[in-house]
Amino acid sequence: MAGTAAAGGVAAGAGGGGRPLIVTEDPLLLDDLLRLCAAAGAEPHVHHGHEVPGEGAPGVSAGGVGWESAPLVLVGDDAARRVRGAPRRDGVFLVGRELDDPLVWQLAVEIGAEEVLRLPDAESRLVDRIADVVEGAGRPALAVGVIGGSGGAGASTLACALALRAARAGERTILIDGDPLGGGMDVLLGGERAEGLRWPDFAASRGRVGAGALEESLPEVHSLRLLSWDRGDRVVVPPAAVRSVVAAARRRGGVVVVDLPRRVDEAVAEVLAQLDLVLMVVPGELRSVAAAGRVAAGVRMVARDVRVVVRGRCPGGLEPQAVAGLLGAPLAGEVPVEVGLPGRVAEGEPPGAQGRGPLARFCDGFWQRALGSAQAVPA
Repeated sequence: MAGTAAAGGVAAGAGGGGRPLIVTEDPLLLDDLLRLCAAAGAEPHVHHGHEVPGEGAPGVSAGGVGWESAPLVLVGDDAARRVRGAPRRDGVFLVGRELDDPLVWQLAVEIGAEEVLRLPDAESRLVDRIADVVEGAGRPALAVGVIGGSGGAGASTLACALALRAARAGERTILIDGDPLGGGMDVLLGGERAEGLRWPDFAASRGRVGAGALEESLPEVHSLRLLSWDRGDRVVVPPAAVRSVVAAARRRGGVVVVDLPRRVDEAVAEVLAQLDLVLMVVPGELRSVAAAGRVAAGVRMVARDVRVVVRGRCPGGLEPQAVAGLLGAPLAGEVPVEVGLPGRVAEGEPPGAQGRGPLARFCDGFWQRALGSAQAVPA
């Protein structure tokens, strides 16, 4: 069940807003509901009176919440009869331990409850629902993975540039380094010494990770949040923790970019399952295409949408459409070789920082199409 999201102390739902309303006089049920609210980072308002907890009802002080204004209402099965006259609204849940009585389900219909939840079986479901209210869950982030079809294809460079250009366009952006054996996205961005949590800090995560707390805990570099690996020996994070962290990153909205390794293990599969799109970077030559075919076969087992980005053109090499055709995937575009990019990166300039370079132009065009926005990205 949700609680502390990481060994580093990220509390689920920290920094949230809405206050759920609890209506019950059952002390044991109240203790359970308060505990679950605390796990989700919510501070509820508790109504003990015998009247419908409307906006002017006794016990609802100025600044408190009533039946109609609360973002979520949790009605104990002991109190269902008392709220039958309350106005119909969304976000009402009937909660109890013994819900086998058919009368309980009738009462749920009468009060307009969305669901009837039995504790302790539905605890995880209830924590998630409360946390959604606290975090103001809205449209999830557009999640894009970048993977190299062959070694040295430039996937990390493209992932870094995509995240940087999205951030400069004003999108809330989280860049996730999904390859523990890579050179490190923090190095590409010059954020090795930036304060914040890294992947090993989340290895002990269980249940739901708070989206706002995750974002605030990560290093901020070039106006984006970065989740990378540290310089320690740990190169494995449990798949369940990976799933929770990526889900939290998506719930915050905006854009999530993930730099993926070329192997698909259980943890990588958890990431792929949550991505909207995977860009496979492939140099335009036959040997790289052959390698990319094997990578694509593994990725397609999990990913919903895989597209090809052709990097550069080798003398006598394949045309971009031919590369995509051989791989049986749509062509997302071509990234020409950018002269001088390796040298600038070595001097501390992250990929995509040159707004007029071919890499930045590709990224800007990609986001304008993917996000449906014609907003220009500053150079």
